[in-house]
Amino acid sequence: MLLIRCPYCGERPEIEFRNMGEAHILRPTPAASDDEMADFLYRRSNTKGLIAERWRHIHGCGRFFNAVRHTVTDKFVVIYKSGEPKPDLAVLAAASTGGARS
Repeated sequence: MLLIRCPYCGERPEIEFRNMGEAHILRPTPAASDDEMADFLYRRSNTKGLIAERWRHIHGCGRFFNAVRHTVTDKFVVIYKSGEPKPDLAVLAAASTGGARS
């Protein structure tokens, strides 16, 4: 079983959490075009590797938080509270590979 560390409650089993999609997506202004709204609503990066995601601890505190997760291995690299800045994914990727670039 995968254990996920909630920044508010601590480590819990994965069944207590829900992935809420890619994090740090900015809502367009009310004057946005149809293409800009379609980008916001439907298009995501779908990255192979590290991605910043929004998670919710639905069967615990109910709070949202963000996490950087590797999409191939499901390993959580960084977990941080909502409102905190997005970590630099390139730096995290380099650190996890020992500085080697692929």
